[in-house]
This record gives sequence, C-alpha cells and structure tokens, in this order.
Amino acid sequence: MSRRPSHPVRLLASALAAGALLTTAACSDDGGGSGTASDTAAEEAARAASPAGERDAVREAPTGSPTGSATASPSPSTSALTASGAKAALITEADVEDDWNQVPDADKWHDSMLIGKVDVSDFLSAKADAAECQQLLDRLYSGDLLGTPSGASALTGFEQGDSRLLEQVAAYHRTQLDTSLKWLSSLPQTCDQFTATDDSGDKRTVQVTEASVPKVGDARAGVHVTVQGTDGGNPETLTLDVAAVRVGINAVAVTGGGLSGGETDSVQQATQQGTERLQTVLAGKTPSPQPGNLD
Repeated sequence: MSRRPSHPVRLLASALAAGALLTTAACSDDGGGSGTASDTAAEEAARAASPAGERDAVREAPTGSPTGSATASPSPSTSALTASGAKAALITEADVEDDWNQVPDADKWHDSMLIGKVDVSDFLSAKADAAECQQLLDRLYSGDLLGTPSGASALTGFEQGDSRLLEQVAAYHRTQLDTSLKWLSSLPQTCDQFTATDDSGDKRTVQVTEASVPKVGDARAGVHVTVQGTDGGNPETLTLDVAAVRVGINAVAVTGGGLSGGETDSVQQATQQGTERLQTVLAGKTPSPQPGNLD
C-alpha cells in the first residue's frame, strides 16, 4: 500500500504546480497581451498554497477597507450626551415666542396639585393600571418625565404669568427610553380619568387625553393632562401639555401649563426647537443663538 507524501513534500508539490501554471500562462499569452492571464494564474496558485485560515481572512475583510482599520465614529443615534452637550442643547428665550422669562431655579419646581395617591377602585385591572397613572403624577411632580436619566442631563424653565414651561434634555438607556415613550403613549387609554387623594384627604380628578407632537426626532409621544381639585382650600384646575421626543439614545421632554390653562403652542414650539438643538449638538456643532423659523 502506498504512503501519503509528508507535509514538506506536499508543499514542494504545490510550489511546482504553481510554477507550471505560470509557465503555461506565459506561453499561451504569445507576448501580445497585458499579462492578465499570468497574474490570475499566480493568484490562484498562491491561494491554493496558502493555509485555509489565511484564505478565509482575506475573504471576510471588508471591501475597500484594510484589515484592522479603525471603526467609524459613532453616529448621533448611538452617541450619548455629555454634560456640556446637554446644557448646550437646552432652549433659550429666543427659541420660544410670547413673553417667557427664563428662571434659575426650575429644578425646584414641584406643583402640589400633582401630589396624591391614585384610587385603585377606579380601574378594571386595578393594580397594574393604577401604578401606570401613579407614575404619571410622580414623574410630572419630579420633573423626570421619562424616568431617571442614565447619563448626562440638563434642565431649564421659563415663566409667563401663572404659567410655566419646563424642558429636560438627557441621555438614557435605549430600552428605558423606548419603554417610557410607549408608556406615555398608552396613558390616554390606561389613565383616561381617575381619582387621586392628597395627604389631607381631598379628592382630585385627573383626566389624560392624547396631544399632538411635532414630527421631529426618531420617535415621539404627547399627552394633555388636567387635574381638578383644591389648592390651599380653593378650587383649582391645573392644565398641562406634555411632549417627549427621542433622538437616538437621548431625549427632549417638555411640559407647559399652569392654573391659567395649557400651553399647547409653546410646548410644541419648544419641543421642535429643542429637538433641533439636540440634533445639532449630537452632530458636533453649536446651535444658533437665533432660530431661523420663528415669526
């Protein structure tokens, strides 16, 4: 029985085969071509003689990119805000019409009309739905509409008479952000109308309806909220317009209104301008101090 040639013999055979292919290609060219056949034969011979792992590496390397090249810069959709970027993305008085005045202590705003424990008996699927509505009141009170940010966050606020306009720009985990936007969108169905009881036992009626949001960013949601009850012994109605927009793993959240009514136009304007500023910052640019689309 014949023996298989050893490894060095097989390598020598491969080399001799490559040389034979080169010689044959050169003879068939008749000296009148550009040498293409010779180059192709050499390539095929070299590929046949190279280890299988090396052939696979060449085949898997991206076309037009050298093996081991640096990865591309992250796109805005995967870039998280820095602290300075979050501040730069905040809207200014120039971004909203009317007589809004920026205030330095918006982080201390907490409306007492939003304090209350949701009455579970108002809901068909009691505990689950009540928890969703309780979360709405708690987040409106705290100012973290989309939950606690996972990264950089900045907040600004404006006053006009008895009304307030609050904007937050922040970075989140993508799953958290998607969950929060889905939650916000579901509230007009889940929390259509319910009752909340404050610490003194006074009842408040809360109504939640859908609100339009400018078609900006990657995803968006908005609601209109009214809270009827007493404040300091006096009957009051708090009206709030709420909007949130996702840009990659970052978001803009705007809330506006007060005891004098909602602020639909200002909230929509602030949401659009805030989203555009956020996109500008994520693109590595500086937002213009004078927006170009205001009347």
